[in-house]
Amino acid sequence: MTEVGKAPVQAPRVRDRGVNADAFYRTVNRVNSGYIRTEADEIHYNLHVLPRFDLELAMIAGDLQVADFPDAWNTRFKADFGVAVDKPSNGCLQDVHWSVGLFGYFPTYTLGNVYAGCLNKAMRTALPDLDTALAKGDTSGATGWLRDNVQTHGGLYAPNEVIERACGFAPSEAPLLDYLGAKFGGIYGI
Repeated sequence: MTEVGKAPVQAPRVRDRGVNADAFYRTVNRVNSGYIRTEADEIHYNLHVLPRFDLELAMIAGDLQVADFPDAWNTRFKADFGVAVDKPSNGCLQDVHWSVGLFGYFPTYTLGNVYAGCLNKAMRTALPDLDTALAKGDTSGATGWLRDNVQTHGGLYAPNEVIERACGFAPSEAPLLDYLGAKFGGIYGI
């Protein structure tokens, strides 16, 4: 809290602390495999959704019994991520969704990322100077674009229709994959 009439004290920016901004960016965007979906990087997050969805489908189809779920999880996680699960809280017990009956929910996270990739592409096409504005702390272009192209529709349309109206193209994974490829290709030089 600041005193009345006094400007708030702002924390020094990264570059003002003698930290190399490029090294900082690479560090906070590091890709590494881990157990926990909510702590995963942008690459691994959606990969965490895949085994959850497949195992849910197997349970719903009756092909996987609840008692066999932990072993199925551990086997799938090892196959997908190359890491053996060390304890249940790093395995199938890390999410609360199933204990409260939320099945079929995990794919909505990836769908949100797919939609975000589409919106990002369309917004950057409409606002070519977006990064310059954001670097100056000016979010008005982005918030205005989202208000005019997404939020104005409220619940009038199905989500995929909102994305198509906002972007001018049907939702697809391509913009998300392009974004991830460009971002992490730049970081890792690939």
